[in-house]
Amino acid sequence: MDEELLELQRQFEFAQQAKSSIRLSDRNVVELVQKLQELQIIDFDLLHTTSGKEYITPEQLRSEIVSEINKRGRVSLIDLADTTGVDLYHVEKQSQRVVSDDSSLMLINGEIISNSYWDTVSEEINERLQECSQISLAEIAAQLQVGSELIVSVLEPRLGTLVKGRLEGGQLYTPAYVARVSAMVRGAARGIAVPMNLSALWSSLQVLLQDMDGFSGVAVESSFFQSLFNGLVKGGEILGSVRAGVHWTPSNSFISYDALHKLGIPQPIQFLQSRYPEGKPLATIFAHGSLIEMLDAAVEDAIESGSWIDSLTILPASFTPQDASKILSLCPSVQKALKSSKAQLLGESYVFSDVLVKVAPEDAQDYVDRAPRNTSAPTINDVRVVWGFDVSRLNLFDNIEKELENLNVSGFNTAGLSEGSHPTKNATHGHDDSSSLADPDEYDNQNVISKSASEKGSKKKKGKATGNAKAGSAESVPESQEPTGTKSKKKIKKGKVIPAVQVSDSKSGGKRDNARMDDPGFLSEESLIQKIMSLIPDLEEQGMEDPEIVLAPLANYLRPMLLNSWMERRKAAFTENAQKMKRVFDNLQRKLDEGFLNIQLYEKALDLFEDDQSTAVLLHKHLLRTAATPIVDALLVNLDIHNKLRNGIQVEESQNPESASMSSADRISLAKGIPGPLSVKAIGLVETLEGKRVESFMNAVREFAEESGLMLKKLDKKLERTLLHSYRKDLTSQVSAETDPVSLLPKVVSLLYVQVHGKALQAPGRAISVAIAKLKDKLDDIAFKTLADYQSAAVTLLSLISAGTGNEEDCTSDRILSKRKLLKGSMPVLKSLVLGSSSQS
Repeated sequence: MDEELLELQRQFEFAQQAKSSIRLSDRNVVELVQKLQELQIIDFDLLHTTSGKEYITPEQLRSEIVSEINKRGRVSLIDLADTTGVDLYHVEKQSQRVVSDDSSLMLINGEIISNSYWDTVSEEINERLQECSQISLAEIAAQLQVGSELIVSVLEPRLGTLVKGRLEGGQLYTPAYVARVSAMVRGAARGIAVPMNLSALWSSLQVLLQDMDGFSGVAVESSFFQSLFNGLVKGGEILGSVRAGVHWTPSNSFISYDALHKLGIPQPIQFLQSRYPEGKPLATIFAHGSLIEMLDAAVEDAIESGSWIDSLTILPASFTPQDASKILSLCPSVQKALKSSKAQLLGESYVFSDVLVKVAPEDAQDYVDRAPRNTSAPTINDVRVVWGFDVSRLNLFDNIEKELENLNVSGFNTAGLSEGSHPTKNATHGHDDSSSLADPDEYDNQNVISKSASEKGSKKKKGKATGNAKAGSAESVPESQEPTGTKSKKKIKKGKVIPAVQVSDSKSGGKRDNARMDDPGFLSEESLIQKIMSLIPDLEEQGMEDPEIVLAPLANYLRPMLLNSWMERRKAAFTENAQKMKRVFDNLQRKLDEGFLNIQLYEKALDLFEDDQSTAVLLHKHLLRTAATPIVDALLVNLDIHNKLRNGIQVEESQNPESASMSSADRISLAKGIPGPLSVKAIGLVETLEGKRVESFMNAVREFAEESGLMLKKLDKKLERTLLHSYRKDLTSQVSAETDPVSLLPKVVSLLYVQVHGKALQAPGRAISVAIAKLKDKLDDIAFKTLADYQSAAVTLLSLISAGTGNEEDCTSDRILSKRKLLKGSMPVLKSLVLGSSSQS
């Protein structure tokens, strides 16, 4: 059996591959088909294609039409004729048969449309409706190129399912929009106290809606308002009667007690309660329950929209603030909102949504997400959404709190390093306690470290002094403007000066400090009211007659939360800055130890020139400029940083914050910024830098240190020998490595003074000749002549350079070159003059 099948397959393949010797033309095929139809061998209908080269059966044509409808949902007959290649007459005939056989299809205006297409269109309309709140049917019909009647017939069965909306008067509305307009109609109708034509009321509501929605909103037809109004009247939400469809006569839902007194009724409340048990007695008025429902709806809308409302603008004019407060307490939405902290009742008649007062960012976004959208989808940064309030003003608490971040964390202008640092007389010890640096470890307790006043002479210090400031060892002496420098050893012992802890002198003083800290002026009631007014500038425009009086309770509500937030940030900032303050204090103490020991060492060499007044002035000024100025700069800059850190200001840490050059005006400015009496000491210290005596600076820096609690190391014999040895060793290495003939001279002179007098001399260029002259009696004639000749040649070289271009590198005259060559040749001799002596010693 298998062999027979294989043989048949081979024969079939051979027949397929064999070429026919007879070919039929298109005309022969047509005639053949006609002959077969005449012989009734083909007993079914055949349709010609427009090309004339193909036949298609009606069944196949219907199948292709159905396939095209399923693919596109909506297709025109003309497009079907082009797609199938069949004449329009046959396509239209077969399309009618397809539509008649399938109830889910419709043939309208030459188009076949399926229910699935309308389902998809309905879903798109619903998405757009939820964004825009309202859509005109005429607009939808124009976009779909169909009639409005067809749109209505298609959307009506899909309302409530695929389309979440309400169709009214040629407009499509969302349920939220319908509820919103219904609330407006209900509130407006309940606010009418006299007969009124409803047409005028609908016109007012149309203007109000257009103002709220802007140009993107669709004008609401009066029939829509009328339909909602009729439903409210029928449901009993509005009391009154309508005549001729437009004349509205409201039922009076309240009566004053005075009116009943005039009628001779002595107990109006009992009288009204017996006849109207559903009514509610207020302060001066008896109100019907419908009035409470009206106000409750308006208040609920304000709370949900994150806005505020004045109930007196909703209630009739005869209501007093006491009546408004009482009726608000009866509103279920107010009771629920107060219980859940979603609203605040202020000034008897005002209700503020907590969204406006304080709301989390995710809740604010939720209000945007739930808001009916216009054509452009709003975000959290949009200025207005359909809720009717500015999203940007959400959360008064956060907006005010953000501004606090830009303020000094201390909340008030502290005087600097210690709060309340004015000196207070100590009755027990009889001396003044001065302001000083704060101990970072005890900073949260507001303890202030101060230097206890020490008595002169041999008297013992009174009281026990404590503190955390320790004298750091002098690791290196900063180089001055002269090329010489010193380095102090790390084994130097710590000084004996210990600062004292300044304790509050009385309980009342501590209470004043705490009160000032807990009651910053920038969070006062007046300041908060002004800030709220700036955040919501439209309060007066929206009917608030006296915003300042109404906002006072709101300010008092916000103030504890803002104060608590400020205190937490202040505590966090102080905690973070405590370690920084300690590092600043330790770094300052280390630099002060090094600088003050060095200037004491250099000061001893000045005694050798007291007989030459002009030279002494030069040396004193030079020492003030090179050694005293860095000390003052370090004190002022580090104390300024310490003060900022203490006040909670973030400061970038730096190893050498005072490295930038400062002018005298800069120093005076920093000195004035230091708190209390310490500022006066600082200004005096800065002024000594312009003086002519180092002794004045030394006295000023001692007074400053005593006032601030810093320690100063006294240069004793042991420290002096250690520093001098280090200074001599450093100079020796500098002289040995020096290659510039001019720079060599001052270093050699300084080293000679160490070798001859045992003094560390810091001399400017103008005083070198005098310094050399004073060595005449201490050196042999050959050594002195070598030194004097070298100094004379150096002065000549500098004079030539100064008379030329002023740049030593650019001077190439013969005289300059010869002088330079002479000096270079003399350098080994000059170096041997000191290095030989140094090596021998």
